[in-house]
Formats: sequence, C-alpha cells, structure tokens
Amino acid sequence: MQARPPHQKPIYRPHHQPFWQADKPYLHNCEITVSGFRALCGIMAFLAGAINAGGFFAVKSYTSHVSGAMSGAADAAFLGDWEGAAVMLAGVLAFLLGAAHSSWTILWAKRQRFRSGYGLSMWLESFYLLVFGLLGVALAHYGKIFAPPTLLLLCFIMGMHNTVLTVLSGGVIRSTHMTGTVTDLGIELAKVLYYRRSTNPRLPDVRVNKPKMRLLLLLAAAFLCGGFTGAWGYHRLGYHFTLPVSALLFWFGAGSVGYDVKIRWRMYWRQRKRAKR
Repeated sequence: MQARPPHQKPIYRPHHQPFWQADKPYLHNCEITVSGFRALCGIMAFLAGAINAGGFFAVKSYTSHVSGAMSGAADAAFLGDWEGAAVMLAGVLAFLLGAAHSSWTILWAKRQRFRSGYGLSMWLESFYLLVFGLLGVALAHYGKIFAPPTLLLLCFIMGMHNTVLTVLSGGVIRSTHMTGTVTDLGIELAKVLYYRRSTNPRLPDVRVNKPKMRLLLLLAAAFLCGGFTGAWGYHRLGYHFTLPVSALLFWFGAGSVGYDVKIRWRMYWRQRKRAKR
C-alpha cells in the first residue's frame, strides 16, 4: 500500500452513524432523529444546570455532584463528623433512588406498551420540582428544619433527570454530570491534535468523531448557560423560578403522554361500543 505523502492533509473520517443508540423511541410516531436528539440533549443539560443552581440557592450544595458527595462523606467520617457523613451519603442514596424511580417508570411504561415512558418520567420530575418550590418557600420562612428534605428531594430529582437521557442514549450521554462529558471531549481533542501533525502515522482504529465533539460541546455550553440562568432566576425570582423549569419538562413530555392518553381513550370507547352490541 502506498504511503500518504507527508504534505497531504490529515484525513478525517467521522462516524456516519450516531454514537448513541437510536433504538429507543422518545416521540409517539417515530424514532427520535439525530437533530431531535441533539436538541433534547442541549435542553436537558440546560435544565440540569438550572436545577443544580437552584440546589445551591436553597441548601448551598450542588446536588448533582455525586463524586464530591461520596468523597466528602469519606472525609467527614475520617474526621469523626458522622452526622455530616450521614447527610452526604443520604444525598447519594436519594440520587440513586431517583435514578431507579425514573428507570422503573420507563420500564413499566414499556411493559404496558406505552410510548410515553420518557415523557411520563419528565412529568413526574416536573411535579417533584413543584414540590421543591414549596419546600423552598417553607425553608425561607421556617428555617433550617426543612433543609434536609429539600436537599434529599433535589438529589432525587437530579437522579431522575440524569436517567432519562442516559437510558435514551444507551448509557452514552449524561445530562447532569459534566465530568464524563469533558473527559470524552478531551479524548476527541487529543485525536484532533494528533492528526494535525503530518508526520504522525495514520492509525486505522483511531478516528475523530466530529458529531460527538459537537454534541459534547453543546452539552457543556448548555449546562453552563443553564447554571447561569438558574443562578439569575433564583436570585431574582426566588423559588418561583421552579415554575418555568417545571413547565418546560411538562411540555417536553406532553406529546408522548398525550398520544398514549388519546390511544387508550379510543380503545376504551371501542370496547364500550362492542359491549353494547
């Protein structure tokens, strides 16, 4: 095989197929498209940043940072602060239960042959966000007695929020954890920098995945913008800012949930008509 001339530009071969699994329907009428998935990723990351900012506004803690919570629990246990360690581990457990709750909802909907498993999980998260708003108001009026349930509820919500996009993408994309996103982006960046040198040999099993890089950049930028918007919203509007965040989640789930309701309603009336004959 003839070697590539040293002056020739590097050959980029991005994956034509999406790197996420596209076999899980989000909408009622078709599988989610690449552009639709990118838009959903950006919006979910934006909302994750806003919810995370709300957690810091309420309890002075970022509720999506499970690694930090587990490290903090270990440090607190070493220093003999068993109460602090228990609180941090309780937050991790709440995040775990939220993820399990969202995943169970999706599995239950699939078993019932619903097309709205992801939308239903978004609806439940939207409701829990409203409960968080009520707890936040109580926290502001009655003091720190409502801080523990508020913290645990936020960790629970973040677990749910992360699960929807994780299951939909086949475990590839996380909407609340930017550590993995930045790590994957660094891996792709290393490939780009490697291939920029014409003297580096071509490696057949190493390819620059440009669509993945664009999506990862979108996730990071959306999370940052969501955090900025959430910080502004909670400082200007207080816990009323949970209303637009909750409304967005409700709206994104409305299409698939409404479709299932319409189909089940038609089935119900058909059965009634058959029973009358």
